[in-house]
Amino acid sequence: MSKTETVHENVVLDTSSPTEVNSGLNTISNWKEYQKIAFRIAFIFFVSISIPNNAEWYDHVIHIDWTNLHYRDLYDIARFGSGINFFGNKIFGSQLNGYANWVITLLVSIGVGAIWTVVDRYRKPQPKEYNNLYYWLRAIVRYRAGIGIIGFGFTKLLPVQMPYPSVGLLNTNFGDLTAQKIYWLSIGIVPWYQVFAGVVEVLAGALLFFRGTTTFGAILLFGALGDIVFVNFAYDGGVHVYSSYFVLLSGFLLVQDIPRLYNLLILERLTIPVNYYPSFSQKWQKYTRAAIKVGVFYVFLILLFYLQYVNFKYDPYKQPSTKGVTALRGLYNVTEFKVNNQTIPYSPLDTVRWQQATFENWTTLTFRVNKPTALDLSNGGGDPQRDINRTFELTGVGGGQHAFHYYADTVDHVLYLQDKYKAIPDRRNRVAGVGGDGGTEKNLNGGIDKPLTEGASTEKASLDPNWISPEAWKHIGDEVKMIDPKAASTRRDREFATAKKNEKRNRMILHYETTDGNRVILKGIDQHKDSIYVVLDKVNRSYALPSSTLEAGKYK
Repeated sequence: MSKTETVHENVVLDTSSPTEVNSGLNTISNWKEYQKIAFRIAFIFFVSISIPNNAEWYDHVIHIDWTNLHYRDLYDIARFGSGINFFGNKIFGSQLNGYANWVITLLVSIGVGAIWTVVDRYRKPQPKEYNNLYYWLRAIVRYRAGIGIIGFGFTKLLPVQMPYPSVGLLNTNFGDLTAQKIYWLSIGIVPWYQVFAGVVEVLAGALLFFRGTTTFGAILLFGALGDIVFVNFAYDGGVHVYSSYFVLLSGFLLVQDIPRLYNLLILERLTIPVNYYPSFSQKWQKYTRAAIKVGVFYVFLILLFYLQYVNFKYDPYKQPSTKGVTALRGLYNVTEFKVNNQTIPYSPLDTVRWQQATFENWTTLTFRVNKPTALDLSNGGGDPQRDINRTFELTGVGGGQHAFHYYADTVDHVLYLQDKYKAIPDRRNRVAGVGGDGGTEKNLNGGIDKPLTEGASTEKASLDPNWISPEAWKHIGDEVKMIDPKAASTRRDREFATAKKNEKRNRMILHYETTDGNRVILKGIDQHKDSIYVVLDKVNRSYALPSSTLEAGKYK
C-alpha cells in the first residue's frame, strides 16, 4: 500500500510524502509500555494538584455573594493549595512546605499508578482510552494554569501587588530593608514595568484557554514564571512554591511539543503537529463546551478585571483604603519631645525619642526610634479588609521603624492609634486553603521589643474594648463604610462583623493641633501609658524618584 493514513476523530494525516514528518508524542497510534506507566503516574499527580482538595475552598465558593462581589472572591477560586497534604501547613516547619506536598503527592501517584498498571494488564484498554484521558488531562491543566495566572497577573496589570513606596518607606534607610522588600520596592517604583509583567501573565493565561494556542501560552508562562521563581529564591520573595507551581504546569503542557520543536528548530525537518481531539458531535456537547468557555472568559477575564480595577481605584489591598487626615499628611522632623513633662533633647543615639515621623495619605502614622524592633518578614499580602491589617509599609522594615494605624476624631481632634505590628499576625490567604507559601504569618521577634510585655498596665490598656468612647465613635463613624460605595462588598462586611474588638495591640491616644499642617503638636498617652508631648515640623523634601503615574487608591 503506497499510502498510509493515521486517523482519529478530527485529524487525517497523509504521510505518503518521502519527506520525513514528525508529529511529536505518539498520542494516536499504540502507546509504548513505558509511556503508559509514566502517563498513569502523571495523570494522578496533575489531577491531584489541579483540582481543589480542601473543604475551605468549597465552603468559600458556596458562600460567595455573587450580587456583591469583591475581587478576592474570584481570586480565591483561582488560587488554592496544590497536592496531597497529610500534615497541614507545618511540613518540615518550612515556608517551602508546598514542595513537600508535591513529593507526597508524587509518591501517592506512583502507588496508585502501580495499581492501575496491574489492572490494565487484565483489562487491556485500547489506545483511544489513553488518548481521551490525555486530552482531558491537558484540558484540566491548561484551564487550571490559565485561570490561576490570570488572577495572579491582574494584580500587576492594575499595579497593587507591589505598591509605590509610601512616604515613610521613601525615608527609610536602605540598610534597614530586607532583600525581599528592596526587590518589591524596586518594582513598585516603576509601575509601568509591573503592568508589562501583568500583561505577559494575563496573555499567557488567555492563550491557554484555546487548544490551538496552548503551546504559545505555555512557553510564555514557563518563561515568565521561571524568572519569578528565581527572583523569589534570590530575594526570599515569599511565593516560591506558587510561582513554581505554574512552571510545573506549563512544563507539563510543553512535554509533547519538545520533540516537535527539536525537529523543527534544531534538525530543521518538516514538522506537522498532530493532536488528538475527541469528537463533540452531539448538540448538548457543543453547547456545554461553548458555555463553559464563555463562562470562564466572562468570569475570569471580564468580571475579574472589573473587580480588580475597582480594587485598584478605591481599595488597593496592600494599602489602607481609608483617607487620612489631610492637614496632617507629610514628612516631619521631631523638633521637641517630652515624656512625662521631661524634655528629651535630640540625640541620634537616644532609644526613646522619636527621630522622624510621617503621616501617610491614608490612616497610618510612622515614626522611627533608635531601638531595634521585631521584623515582620511577610510580604504584606493576603486579603485583609481592615486597614490595620494592611502592613506593606511595615513588613520587611527594620531600624526602629514603627507604624500605627489611627482612627481620627476630627471634631475633638483626637487620634486613636494601634500598632500595626503583631507578634502573631492574623491568618491571611487562608480562605481558599493557601498561605503556607510566603511567610504571611512569619515574624522575627528574637526577644527584641516584644509588644505588650512592658507591664501589666500597658496590657490592660490595650485589652480595654472601651478605649474609644461611644461619643468618639460617633465622630469617627463606621469603619466598614469608610470606603467608596463602589468598593463595598459582602466579603468586607463579613470580616468587619467578625473582627476582634479587643485585640492585643499597643495603643496610643493623642490630641493633635495644627493650623496649616507645617507644624503639628501631638500630646496624650503613648503605648507605655506615659504622657508625651511631640512637636513636628514639616519637611518639604524633593525626591530623585518621579511620582507614580499610576496611583492606587482614593485619598483626595
